[in-house]
Amino acid sequence: MNAWHYVDGKWVSGDPLLMTAWSHAIWMGAAIFDGARAFEGVTPDLDLHCQRAVRSAMALGLKSPLKAEEIEELLREGIAKFPKGTALYLRPFMWSTDGWMAPYPESTKIAISVVETPLPDPTKSASCTLSKWRRPSPETAPTDAKAVCLYAQAGRANADAKSRGFDEGVMLDPIGHVAEFSSANLWIAKDGAAHTPAANGCFLSGITRARVIKLLRKAGVEVFERSLTYRDLLDADEIFSTGNFGKVMPFTKIDDRALQPGPIFRRAREMYWEFAHG
Repeated sequence: MNAWHYVDGKWVSGDPLLMTAWSHAIWMGAAIFDGARAFEGVTPDLDLHCQRAVRSAMALGLKSPLKAEEIEELLREGIAKFPKGTALYLRPFMWSTDGWMAPYPESTKIAISVVETPLPDPTKSASCTLSKWRRPSPETAPTDAKAVCLYAQAGRANADAKSRGFDEGVMLDPIGHVAEFSSANLWIAKDGAAHTPAANGCFLSGITRARVIKLLRKAGVEVFERSLTYRDLLDADEIFSTGNFGKVMPFTKIDDRALQPGPIFRRAREMYWEFAHG
């Protein structure tokens, strides 16, 4: 692993050990992270990702040892340890070391990761299918945080899709409407307009999602945040995703139906890259 981590007040290379056997987060799951990107010499919305990390910690009963501005400053220090333009995954991670059922907020620790991670290739084909595993409602899980515990369900959806020969699973919300992919927010295009599931509290309404909504609307593209059914996806002209890891990525197959990257996807990706470099 080509990586640097800021742990206990200093930078260390590689993949350091973080937790003990009795750390509260290991057996009670009180841990959060956020993901940001550095690539081609830019760090789009890095401040917003750091702010969300602090909010996620608070939502889970943790207390960030650092302010968002301090996390951002340290991430920029880590980025500078790599050749300029290196594609990096940036991850502030916080967890509880003590507590009973709930974590003791003062026991929160932080590790800041800067890891060389290539961006996925947008020309590579990607397929999706409906997963049986659904996103939880806000009353049943900490969906207002980017909480580690949520990713066990997302992982099951992804594994379910892969076991059937697909790259990604489409997850529904508790009442059967489309929520998101297992690892990114979901979009379709139909008749020249963009559509994405309305944020209803069961999934994280992503920072890249919000940015693309603004960019498309500014460019005069109609964007509808609304309830979507799986049938809407099957009838869509285009399907694509937004998320920190790949930013804006197309899907070229849903079930047995082939698709092509279309004009709404291409516009969204081009405008996002222009914004990032602006």
